[in-house]
Amino acid sequence: MHISIKPVNLDKAYRLLNHGPTVLVSARHGGVDGVMAAAWACALDFDPPKLTVVLDKSTATRGLVEGSGQFVIQIPTAAQLELTYQVGSRSLKDEPEKLAASGVESFALGDADLPFVAGCSAWLACRLIPEPHNQQTYDLFIGEVTAAWADERVFRDGRWHFEDADPAWRSLHHVAGGHFYGIGEALTRK
Repeated sequence: MHISIKPVNLDKAYRLLNHGPTVLVSARHGGVDGVMAAAWACALDFDPPKLTVVLDKSTATRGLVEGSGQFVIQIPTAAQLELTYQVGSRSLKDEPEKLAASGVESFALGDADLPFVAGCSAWLACRLIPEPHNQQTYDLFIGEVTAAWADERVFRDGRWHFEDADPAWRSLHHVAGGHFYGIGEALTRK
């Protein structure tokens, strides 16, 4: 494991998503890896931790998730803006070399046979909870978080530390048409 990547307790895993970042969804099935960007992902439950993500029917990564029954949600950084845009606007169905062309490097974490995208700030390994009606009607997928990790340079002690980290570590928030925001200034109530 990379020296700055540390496990996150599952009771704190929801904190990796509760600020609403754009995420990268990765999966592996039948010897094929896929990575796509998704703007609609959120924490759903605490115990066991669950999350939701919208995966359009037209995406190849969705088929990999459905085939394998597992996936990773990862939080890309501001330094990965172009990579995030590329994997969100290109299709593995049209470009079998999409990941290499987009600059995606993957690595292994834990025991899961999943592609984890290098350079992200956090990773949540998930087991698909099959809900065929939601998946077909709403493109809504539910995952149980089975393990989580974060880079301690930006997430430690159970919370994000964007205010202390290099701005390149800020999370991305997609608005529309290739326009993103980086997470802003920390505000604390009195």
